[in-house]
Amino acid sequence: MDLTRLGWDDIFTDDRITLALALALNVIYAIVIFLVALALAGWARRRVDAFAKRHPRVDGTLFGFLGNVVRYAILTLALIFVLNRFGIQTTSFVAVIGAAGLAIGLALQGALSNLAAGVMLVMFRPFRVGDYIEAGGQAGSVREISLLYTEMATYDGLQVIMPNSDIWSSAIRNYSANPTRMMDLTVGVSYGSDLQAAQDILERIASSDPRALQDPAPFVKVKELGASSVDFVFRVWANRADWWALKCDLTRRIKEEFDAAGVQIPFPTQTLVYEPAPRPEDRPRALPAS
Repeated sequence: MDLTRLGWDDIFTDDRITLALALALNVIYAIVIFLVALALAGWARRRVDAFAKRHPRVDGTLFGFLGNVVRYAILTLALIFVLNRFGIQTTSFVAVIGAAGLAIGLALQGALSNLAAGVMLVMFRPFRVGDYIEAGGQAGSVREISLLYTEMATYDGLQVIMPNSDIWSSAIRNYSANPTRMMDLTVGVSYGSDLQAAQDILERIASSDPRALQDPAPFVKVKELGASSVDFVFRVWANRADWWALKCDLTRRIKEEFDAAGVQIPFPTQTLVYEPAPRPEDRPRALPAS
């Protein structure tokens, strides 16, 4: 074909002009859809953040995560609309995304398990920032809860960063969840001590300290007869903030008041029985052969 002989009418045919106009309109539509989607996603994210700020009791981590989910969901829908506008079959596109997601998931199994556990922690909130917890063999105050890990500080000032999967797959003990806690002590006295006097001392100690709650009432009873002591169960309820100091103070008071009243607290003893070796003359003699 001789291109030099082609005229403008041969180049700009009606079909080509129609195709170019359709392509230009699709590009304009795609730009408009993306701009609207960006504006709508930003507005939705701000609305979620504003709701969290208006309600101080709402966990900010949870609503920050939900805001990101809403934002990316809107952008994903906008991308599907744009692809449909250009005539691309979204079913095949979704299949490609699924295959890519499967490959990425197999390569990042550990990270995805932590992510899934982080989502569960954010949704169900078994603990919050500031709580003292024990989980996955570690204990400490929670400093940060992210989607992949949880940061804690131990009582001696160490930083512990645990994967969320280790926390979610184990039993979680939250020492800060309830406003009150029970102190459960086992107090042993010697068998020769006056049990009634020991019980009166324990009851007086449990009722005299203002930090010890009287509802539920303290519980002091003989628990069992041990190997070297008569064991009392000593149970007192206290506010969470007073529990540790009260336990230390009551333990000391029990020792001091038992000493003042002559009630003995036994310690484990062991009795050794020594049998001397038999003397030569006491050993049995062999009988002579017949």
